Amino acid sequence: MKKTVISQLLYSTRIIPGYVILSIVVMAAGSCNTAKPKHLLKSNIPVLQDSLMMDSDGNKYSVKKLLDNNCWMTTNLKLNIPDSYCYDNADDNCEQYGRLYTWKAAQNGCALLGEGWRLPTNEEWQKMAKWYGGVRGDSDDDGKAAYQALINGGNAAFNAIYGGSRDSADGSYARVDAHGFYWTATESDVANAWFYNFGKNGKILNRHQDGQKHMAISVRCVRNIDKSK
Repeated sequence: MKKTVISQLLYSTRIIPGYVILSIVVMAAGSCNTAKPKHLLKSNIPVLQDSLMMDSDGNKYSVKKLLDNNCWMTTNLKLNIPDSYCYDNADDNCEQYGRLYTWKAAQNGCALLGEGWRLPTNEEWQKMAKWYGGVRGDSDDDGKAAYQALINGGNAAFNAIYGGSRDSADGSYARVDAHGFYWTATESDVANAWFYNFGKNGKILNRHQDGQKHMAISVRCVRNIDKSK
């Protein structure tokens, strides 16, 4: 018997200085939005569920429940908000790589996706990566297995890509197609925050605590499964 998937349309409004944005989120019933969490054992991995959502700009994102039992976007955020940029100021790069966000804009962008969506913490990134082998310094292979699983085309279907970065000092762009940098919500000090780094040359997943908050890099958002359902 075929299983019928019913989609529901959720609306939410978020306000940032000078902007009022209506977020439209499309989620599939029985997906990350509604599925009951299950106790995960590495020897008994359940079938993971996918869903789809759309932001107020009409950008569509695939969403997947990963082995950490959280819902993660599996494409880079593209929502056009203040302090976000297209690599080299080219619209085609926004389409291919998503937008690059300062640390504060990254938090705003995830919140604008709707209730429960947020920028993942350093601990959440680390725990998620651990299911796939672990990040450099917290793995047996220097972060290589997690890199292979989480990069675009990897078996986790997380599909991290090499979006590069924008320098905060002079507005220059660098390292596209070489590094995929992703913000976390965790500060290391008043001027810096943790970020994760998919390095194409070394084929490792690394993390760093010295991400200057005014630089702009890629963003993935996360949502916890509602344990009350």
